[in-house]
Amino acid sequence: MKQIAFLQISLTLTLGALLPGCGAKAQPDPAAGAPPPAQVEKETNGDNFKVDHPEQFPLATAGEHTATPELNVTGTVNVDVSKAVPVFSIASGRVVEIHARVGDAVKKGQLLLKVLSADISQAFSDFRQAVVDEALAKAQLNRAKILYEKGAIAQKDLEVAQVAEDKAVVLIENARARLRVLGADPKSPTAAVDIYAPASGVITEQQVTAASGTQGLASPNLFTISDLSHVWIVCDVYEDKLSFVRQGEYAEIHLNAYPDIVLKGRVSNIGAVLDPNLRTAKVRIEVPNSGILRLGMFVTATFRGQHSVARAVVPSTAILHLHDRDWVYVPKEEGQFQRLEVTGGNMLAAGMQEVTGIQPGQQVVQNALAMQATVEQ
Repeated sequence: MKQIAFLQISLTLTLGALLPGCGAKAQPDPAAGAPPPAQVEKETNGDNFKVDHPEQFPLATAGEHTATPELNVTGTVNVDVSKAVPVFSIASGRVVEIHARVGDAVKKGQLLLKVLSADISQAFSDFRQAVVDEALAKAQLNRAKILYEKGAIAQKDLEVAQVAEDKAVVLIENARARLRVLGADPKSPTAAVDIYAPASGVITEQQVTAASGTQGLASPNLFTISDLSHVWIVCDVYEDKLSFVRQGEYAEIHLNAYPDIVLKGRVSNIGAVLDPNLRTAKVRIEVPNSGILRLGMFVTATFRGQHSVARAVVPSTAILHLHDRDWVYVPKEEGQFQRLEVTGGNMLAAGMQEVTGIQPGQQVVQNALAMQATVEQ
């Protein structure tokens, strides 16, 4: 009897545990209809791996685009040295006035500064002394002529007086010329000399301040006036890219400050000597300047090749930029993929981008970022 009672109790407990679940409806699994997430099996080479569900990564077929290859290099705006004029003072002395400063636009003949010079003072003293000596020599010559006509002196005495007069005239001319070389006006005796602009342009360098001294030609240029209507763009081109650059041809100049403006410049010189460390050559481009180019500005110069080439074109989303490199994912057999390093090119219409490193007609993963996220999981 005890065994029968024990079996009834066990059967009752079992039915009680099962009955509450009989009336509840089973809830559907929301993920039951979706494919399971892709699982990645990496091979020995980190760029090769296998995916369980490759259908989750749509493929795109690389198209073909014919274009002229181009080279983009960075350059800086510099002064055309043939249009840079130095300003200096031959007379040594002290600067007492400055009427211009670096960055100012000046006209030819405009007063730039004044220099108080002992050289000028001495030159004027010598000039006045020469004038007095010449006046005395001239009076003696006239007296000698009268005496010679009356027979009071010999002809040699007249000749001596004539030579003295001629020498006095030469001394005056020498003193006057020295004043002009020093920048002084013989008709305006003063110890200060005015320095005028020898050409029109913009002051791009200034090596003088108020009350500073100048030692004549031994001192650096007081100012440098540059004509900025034409400027040079100097850029470095690597040795293996020099085939893109040809002297006499034109390059496109793109400005960071004005991205919508494209200028044209002519290649006027290709350096004959390469930098031994960088293996680059200096390339000089002459560009007319309407006023938007400023010295020191960074620009991008674009040189175009001589022949057109065909390049692969893929959606821009198929290119992954990682660790300063460009990559695409290429499908292999049986769900395998390979990551290939490529070089992204110009952007085209409809979100397409040129790429080198694969051939037209080759398939790539359309969304490289999604593939990379799966690989990193």
